[in-house]
Amino acid sequence: MTRYPRDFRGHGPDAPDPQWPGGAKIAISLVLNYEEGGENNLLHGDAQSEAFLSDIAGAAPWPGQRHWNMESIYDYGARAGFWRLHRLFTTRDLPVTVYGVTSALARNPEQVAAMQAAGWEIASHGLKWVDHRDMPQDEERAQIDEAFRLHQEVTGAAPQGWYTGRCSMNTVRLTAETRKLAWISDTYDDDLPYWMELGDHDQLVIPYTLEANDMRFATAPGYITGEQFFQYLKDTFDTLYAEGEAGRAKMFSIGLHNRLIGRPGKVAGLQRFLDYAMGHAGVWFPRRIDIARHWATTHPHQRIERPSQMTKARFTERFGGIYEHSPWIAERAHALELGPAHDCAAGVHSALTRMFRSASPAEKLAVLQAHPDLAGKLAAAKRLTPESTAEQASAALDALTDAERAAFERLNTDYVAKHGFPFIIAVRDNTKDSILAAFHARIANGTATEFATACAQVERIAALRLKDLLP
Repeated sequence: MTRYPRDFRGHGPDAPDPQWPGGAKIAISLVLNYEEGGENNLLHGDAQSEAFLSDIAGAAPWPGQRHWNMESIYDYGARAGFWRLHRLFTTRDLPVTVYGVTSALARNPEQVAAMQAAGWEIASHGLKWVDHRDMPQDEERAQIDEAFRLHQEVTGAAPQGWYTGRCSMNTVRLTAETRKLAWISDTYDDDLPYWMELGDHDQLVIPYTLEANDMRFATAPGYITGEQFFQYLKDTFDTLYAEGEAGRAKMFSIGLHNRLIGRPGKVAGLQRFLDYAMGHAGVWFPRRIDIARHWATTHPHQRIERPSQMTKARFTERFGGIYEHSPWIAERAHALELGPAHDCAAGVHSALTRMFRSASPAEKLAVLQAHPDLAGKLAAAKRLTPESTAEQASAALDALTDAERAAFERLNTDYVAKHGFPFIIAVRDNTKDSILAAFHARIANGTATEFATACAQVERIAALRLKDLLP
């Protein structure tokens, strides 16, 4: 038995209506990453200079040395870029979530005061703006703890949200395990918030973005002009706004950096976009904490019994009857590589059906022979499984006239005599008349054809049964 941890299903084909306040068609989250003073630097106790997200083409770390040009670019973000963006947002009365590297916040008191005066949310962007991928788990946990402590000391309140950015495979779990955060954002996997279960703790995740993000000014392929950034944001907005008008509202995160979008030639594109978006009705500009509070109230988490987490005994008990009197199919399916994608009707159906399809011809025949005749003696004696009883009743096969019952009995006898297994059809897809018509048409087929048809119908019956039990 193996279990696959990645979640390819998410909200599934029918994502929830977020019910944004005021019936908004889109929620736009403006995120300002504040990293200036928290990046790799010998002054900060690091072994090399920074090399990530700047206008220096092909920048590489300088081990054991400070990098004057790199520092100067980061300095621009704090000295000039931040204030340009601050004026841009405050003059439009737009709320912002700051991803604040805690050590950077401690080195930039005027900017922190301006954020607080504007009512911006200051979330944590980790203790330092460094790569965490090779960081030992205990060290990362200690840095998270120190980030909480220093954030409280610098801002006067603990962070309610978290985004590390250059995270490890442990980051999301470690931050969630603090149980101190209303939201975390170290994922890029959805257009809506969702809940993550870690033990008995339910953690809200608000996915972030690396594409509607000015970091593309510093990467290849990326943006060169503010106009390109504007066009990408506009196209994203137009698509999501249209989905919202169609009743499928989403969230739109926009990632920004002082030293990048804060440059005059780049910020013009952002300015154009903000004016464009604000010119539409039904646009909500929340901080991420506002999204978190809304989602927690409107879509509180509801736990379900997850098939991928069931014991073999429980899995077999729950799904052993999906294929008529054939619990061995569920027993084998439990040993497959199951994961979150299997915690739904389609997922369990896939697992069970794979085991049915890979079974030997004799095993498949036994499954077919385990099915009851339609409107046969078992039905009359009320000895069908509850599933078969309900299915036959759905097509009124429990309320036949004497003539209809006699016709079914004759057809059942002739069909089994010819093919060696009962006539099988997904009753819930049919009516009494269409079932009789199919009976008459299929009884003349060759046995190989009917065997294949019956197997397909068994799979369809399993799918319908699972939809009664799972999302």
